[in-house]
Amino acid sequence: MARNKSERQEQVLAYLERYGSVTLQEMTDKFDCSEATARRDLDDLEKAGQVIRTMGGGAKYAGGGLIREVPFREKQHELFREKEAIAGLAASLVEEGDVVGLTGGTTTFLIAKALKKRRNITVVTNAVNIAMELADCEELQIVLTGGVLRNRSFELCGPLAEQTVKALNIHKMFMGVDGVTEQGVSTYSELEANIANLLMQRAKLTIAVFDHTKVGKASLFHVAGLSELHACITDKRPAADSADGAALAGVKVYAAEDETDSRKEG
Repeated sequence: MARNKSERQEQVLAYLERYGSVTLQEMTDKFDCSEATARRDLDDLEKAGQVIRTMGGGAKYAGGGLIREVPFREKQHELFREKEAIAGLAASLVEEGDVVGLTGGTTTFLIAKALKKRRNITVVTNAVNIAMELADCEELQIVLTGGVLRNRSFELCGPLAEQTVKALNIHKMFMGVDGVTEQGVSTYSELEANIANLLMQRAKLTIAVFDHTKVGKASLFHVAGLSELHACITDKRPAADSADGAALAGVKVYAAEDETDSRKEG
């Protein structure tokens, strides 16, 4: 039996390393603590980057090389030019009259900025920061889902968001992801994975957008298989004979570097 907070948290980590996940009920039963104490322990371990919180208040072990969540403010300046090029290419695929879906993310935020001067377009998003960025665009119609705000990503998730999405029809959906492998695209948050998958179901075309550092890496929660995507947009096309190239072999890939090269040749 753990005698103090530090010892109890070490035991929780050992349990997670062995079993992969833990619920609040298991916490209170196995570590003889209250639910409030269990939540505080998991909060501390999450802040230390050692666990990943899940729906219902429990947690999963953060080991095994999985991608961990970085808050929007911290990653918005990373690979900015690459993401801006991806956003420009994505925006070029949008036509007048389109209903465009945008999940949260630093790349989709830049897609929103690239659409600001367009006319007669409806943007559906569950990201509060994207809606605010487009709020002063009189020529665009903005649909913001309801839901519970995740402050690390500014995305609205949960049953309220999902209920809104079920009533919509989207022409082109641009989905930000945290990882891309042969198994499909993935993200850090279970709630965000759920809403992204539902947006896909309501969209005629779904296009994943990500920079080259996401290829070959997996995040915790699966969103969709590559066969479920219409296309992907990235900054740099991986070599066909590389592991990253193999991961994307089954999906149409648009690469921003191709557009840059064609302009140079022209």
